[in-house]
Amino acid sequence: MKDLVIVRGGGDIATGTIYKLFKCGFKVLILEIEKPSAIRRNVAFCEAIYDTQKQVEDVTCYLAHDYDEAKQFLMENKVTLLIDPEAKAIDYFKPEVVVDAILAKKNLGTTKEMAPITIALGPGFMAGKDVDVVIETMRGHKLGRTIYQGTALKNTGVPGVIKGYGKERVIHSPNAGTVKHVRHLTDIVKKGEVIAYVDQTPIYATMDGLLRGLIKEGFVVTQGFKMADIDPREDEYENCFTISDKARCIAGGVIEAIFYLKGHRNDLS
Repeated sequence: MKDLVIVRGGGDIATGTIYKLFKCGFKVLILEIEKPSAIRRNVAFCEAIYDTQKQVEDVTCYLAHDYDEAKQFLMENKVTLLIDPEAKAIDYFKPEVVVDAILAKKNLGTTKEMAPITIALGPGFMAGKDVDVVIETMRGHKLGRTIYQGTALKNTGVPGVIKGYGKERVIHSPNAGTVKHVRHLTDIVKKGEVIAYVDQTPIYATMDGLLRGLIKEGFVVTQGFKMADIDPREDEYENCFTISDKARCIAGGVIEAIFYLKGHRNDLS
């Protein structure tokens, strides 16, 4: 299928890339795991798995249940999602581009042989060996840069700083269990307030702010699992429903890489 891009992963960062690809005229097929764990659920196309479709800003993603339905949605110019953690659909659809946007900090099986153009977001990939291009995902001066030889910066494990807050912004589960909400996405919370439970264990807000991310109720987490995100900018409510600056910047790198490689290879031929 001409101008088809397959994107592995449909979380909030991946959604920025998917959105921009679609706006630039590409057909986009997302491949996801059966139970994705996005916490910024308002801006993650992977939520279509739970609701059959998911709108982010002015674009809607549709869950397809098999290859035939996926093909039909793509022909109708719809952003389409398939449950396919092993990326078997790549052999069937033969896309022009494959983007690994899983952001697992390691390579879960993406190779250069998957498509004429292969791109990966973040650390865990060697540009020129595993994929054609790596896009930098670390906040800062290099965010969104295209890397054609080498790797992205190593994961520090520390979230980007917003208004002086870094690691305090992200909450991890202290134990394994099932999540039950007390507060909800976009709520204003205070430090020390219970925002959820994991089984019987209360999960407390680590700071005052806007509850920008919260894992889906009923999700079974493991100990240390990232489950919530607080933004200290309480006046940023509207931003809970729009793609982030970071995701858009990374998306720009992906678009640049695709058009650079398409043009460069046309010159060679």
